[in-house]
Amino acid sequence: MVAVVILCFVLGYLLIVLEHPLKLDKTVPALLMAALCWAFLSLGHLTVYEMHDSEMVPGELKDVLLHHLGKTSEILVFLLGAMTIVEIVDLHMGFDILKSWVRTKKKSTLLWILSILGFFLSAIIDNLTATIVLVTLLRKLVPDRTERIWYAGMIVIAANAGGAWSPIGDVTTTMLWIGERVSTAGLIENLVLPSIVCMAVPVFIASRLPVFRGDLELPKSFDKEKNRLLSSRTMLFTGLGMIVFVPIFKTVTHLPPYIGMMLALGVVWLVSEYIHPEEKFEEKDRHLYSAHRALSRIEMSSILFFLGILMAVAALESIGKLLQAAEWLDQVIPNQDIVVMLLGVGSAIIDNVPLVAASMGMYQAPIDAKLWHFIAYAAGTGGSMLIIGSAAGVAAMGMEKIDFIWYLKKIAWLAAAGFLAGAAVYLVLAQWLHAAG
Repeated sequence: MVAVVILCFVLGYLLIVLEHPLKLDKTVPALLMAALCWAFLSLGHLTVYEMHDSEMVPGELKDVLLHHLGKTSEILVFLLGAMTIVEIVDLHMGFDILKSWVRTKKKSTLLWILSILGFFLSAIIDNLTATIVLVTLLRKLVPDRTERIWYAGMIVIAANAGGAWSPIGDVTTTMLWIGERVSTAGLIENLVLPSIVCMAVPVFIASRLPVFRGDLELPKSFDKEKNRLLSSRTMLFTGLGMIVFVPIFKTVTHLPPYIGMMLALGVVWLVSEYIHPEEKFEEKDRHLYSAHRALSRIEMSSILFFLGILMAVAALESIGKLLQAAEWLDQVIPNQDIVVMLLGVGSAIIDNVPLVAASMGMYQAPIDAKLWHFIAYAAGTGGSMLIIGSAAGVAAMGMEKIDFIWYLKKIAWLAAAGFLAGAAVYLVLAQWLHAAG
């Protein structure tokens, strides 16, 4: 029956990888895979294990299942809170404030501004949302689609690099943070410099390319104040401020991050209930800016995908197969850094969420170990090498109809240069910090 569980996982994983050719939402195989893996565990009366004091000990199936559901739910509740806050800010057109920060017509300067914005914005509101916000802004700044898709590709690289060093910047770093593999301070200290290099190297190279030379012609309809609401600035800074507050709350109270996110959502929701978005704000218009409407705009299929894939990986972990896989990898490839680099390259082809989930079950290194920081970097930034390799890339692909082959020819080598440069900086920095310690 163990072979059946593994086969079920492999087939489900294959369907997820082939999501685009099959035109099948990856949520479907993820949910089926999770349910069937646990069903086969139960029907086969297999011995299941859970981790206690760094050792795998046998446990009751229902108890082990509830344990993994609890860990998964922490991530899902956290993501739901963050996504709702972002949607509330967006309803109040808070992200339109960013338009006033762009004051240049020079193409190369605009590239640097958008990349830096993407880098830091993704660290706060996650790389997917930052990409959507900036590509939307890009449409107002660059009317020529041929030029615009170049900027969109560079935004994907910058957003993924920015998400890697923040515990709330990417789903995978959030998973590692909530799973107590990394701390906020450790993540920032070890990854902020490699992530900057990962973003800056491709942007520097790209700024020398012919497509980013010269000046832009801003559309005549461009207006920095258009669509601005009275509540835009207040909701933008309230939303971003409360999301940034979550890691501080965790550090001070030592409570799980989802508790802090619930507090943050409560505050943002409270402010949105009493603020007046317009000069002549009437009660009948309140629903247009309400948290209820924000909740209806959340992409629940993504939440269900994370539920399915994390619970499917948990099934493999429960029968000890991930630990065996780690031991096999250590024998075949003794250098752990090479394994992590391959994981980064793999995340461009295969979704990085299950890869990181699997690595969390494979290795038992302590919190803030070099391994976890390097996994956070590799999984977060490696996906930039293909347009389908990250949520940010898929979002940009959908919004601007970016061709897979075009991205592979024009952007992939820039992303690879940034990935390798950042990895080199990380390894040197880790060696120096280890020597200093």
